[in-house]
Amino acid sequence: MKMMNQERKTVEKIKAQKVIGIQIGAESFMDEGVEQVLDILQEKGAVNTLYVSTFTYDRGIHGRPGRNFPDHGIRKPDTDRYHGGNYATPHAEFYKNTRIKGERLKAPDFGNVDILKEVIPAARRRRMKVYASVQDGFNYPEDVTDFREFYEENLDGRKGGAMCFYAPDVREFWKAVCVDLCTSYDIDGVLLFNERGGPFLNALGASHNQSIQSSQVTCFCEHHQKAAEANGIDFERAKEGYRKLDAFVQDSLGNNRPADGYYVAFERLMFAYPEVYALNRLFDLGKSRILADVYEAVKGVKKNQQVGFHIEHVNSFNPFYRATRGYADMAKIADFLKVVVYNNCGGERYAGFVRNAGSIIFRDVPHEELMRFNNYLLGYAEKEASINELAAAGLSPDYVYRETRRALEGVQGQRCDVLPGIDINIPTGRNSRVQSPEDAYEATLAALKAGAQGVILSRKYSEMTLANLEAVGRAVRDAASRPLP
Repeated sequence: MKMMNQERKTVEKIKAQKVIGIQIGAESFMDEGVEQVLDILQEKGAVNTLYVSTFTYDRGIHGRPGRNFPDHGIRKPDTDRYHGGNYATPHAEFYKNTRIKGERLKAPDFGNVDILKEVIPAARRRRMKVYASVQDGFNYPEDVTDFREFYEENLDGRKGGAMCFYAPDVREFWKAVCVDLCTSYDIDGVLLFNERGGPFLNALGASHNQSIQSSQVTCFCEHHQKAAEANGIDFERAKEGYRKLDAFVQDSLGNNRPADGYYVAFERLMFAYPEVYALNRLFDLGKSRILADVYEAVKGVKKNQQVGFHIEHVNSFNPFYRATRGYADMAKIADFLKVVVYNNCGGERYAGFVRNAGSIIFRDVPHEELMRFNNYLLGYAEKEASINELAAAGLSPDYVYRETRRALEGVQGQRCDVLPGIDINIPTGRNSRVQSPEDAYEATLAALKAGAQGVILSRKYSEMTLANLEAVGRAVRDAASRPLP
């Protein structure tokens, strides 16, 4: 009994100092019961903060896994019924300034259940914090017509599957969603997800989804054109540049080597069409403006509510992406940054990025040498596995430590917390690493040892095994019992 009391005190100590958060969707509470889930999270994982997937049309942070079922919850995928939307209750008065009527976007998956109303009282009794996660997802169902008018357009004028940042109604919509949640519920804030890359990154397959989309890049709609002209960008030259970039990418994929090599040909194209970079920068500015809008709007409602941003994994292993944004700038419009440092699935993802880059710009460089070069650029340790072994090995706990330190140094002492996202049982390829409890333990401990203000267990509780969750709790308790930065 004395030992149990001591362990409880240790957990309370770390909980008072660090955020131990977890991403979780409505399906877990509906399947297992709110009280039971919260008991499991506290007792096994030492969790003190919930990031409840509240608005999303993407199964990344919501729903059950399609395979690799964990040892809790209903062991059946929800692909036959998943729809998405707002899992809380949207209120019409907050959507008066946008034609996207949020009150029509109530998620039908669990009927009239309001997940925040179900979870908040039970969480408060346990002194747990609650944040609403809001995601600009990609898989909008066909029956959701509110978004279609505002979809991005590609070079041929065809609609994509995401909304343009420069459409005024879109800008107002994201503010409305977050202000509604922060006004209508006793929550501690919101966590925004937006993993959309710009046209330059997508053309080269350098984005998180790992596909090469040079023929389908966006956005070239009227709203983007107006923004380009307002920022002194020749829109027609930008379109011409992206068509040339598409031709270069397709030639590279077809092994049609330019006389001066792939990299020189690429740089020659960039010098000839600086508008390519400029339009990508415009995309990034539009994305950042949405985040700034939400931050200012939420603070206008309740200054003590926090706004945080999910920083996608591509930021970790892509130097092109890193160059487009810095932590110091993001820290100015955020109370915390959830920096993705998924090391277990990171090996597979990093190898995919290297192979994509090695099939276009750096096609003249052997993949193994290209990865070693990129490791130097990224500051990765030499202990990372070779490219052919990387998926099975994953990235090391040292990677988690270094990326956490980079983020902490990057915010430059501003009042913005760094909460690394730790991957727990994120699905990987058949030949990729299967996460063990020791993997979960080492990654969590590495982030805390690096000085992070906490961690966020990702992607979602519904795909995590209890053994790995328990390993996180063990790391939290061990971290509490030793000196940390």
